Amino acid sequence: MSIQRWDPWRDIVSLREAMNSLLEESFVRPRAGMVAMTGGMALDLSETDDAYMIKTTVPGAKPEDVDISVLGDTLRIAVEIKADEEREGEKWLVRERRFGHFERTVTLPSSVKPDEAQAEFNNGILTVTLPKAEAARPRQIQVRAGGSTETARAIDVESSADSSADTGEQPES
Repeated sequence: MSIQRWDPWRDIVSLREAMNSLLEESFVRPRAGMVAMTGGMALDLSETDDAYMIKTTVPGAKPEDVDISVLGDTLRIAVEIKADEEREGEKWLVRERRFGHFERTVTLPSSVKPDEAQAEFNNGILTVTLPKAEAARPRQIQVRAGGSTETARAIDVESSADSSADTGEQPES
């Protein structure tokens, strides 16, 4: 057994390195499994001209365990996955499957029609289709030729000439 001299700076440096490592891994570049570890639900959000489509994976859930709600432009998906029953004489060596309450809220780019929304659950993948509100859909705007105001002015001059002929007055130019 050897005796080492105590250096207080060595402990502080190792603490700083541990904090840097922790912050860098969790905030700067999250690992692939970080979403599962934090209890969130990873999802994909895509858009067409008519609707938004959200896909999320919820393994182990049943359709009746899923609650979907829309309020304005915010979508909320909540899932309750029940744990397996423990049996007499059985002890867990590894238990990595997720269970419990999971929830994800997403703000959509524009408002939707919640009454026309559809949700499909197939092989652990939940697909929610939300039709866009009419105000959010792209609109085609017709472009008119620049001479349309001249045509309107000519019609006004002709109509004033006709009315002056009836009264005998000269139209103003």
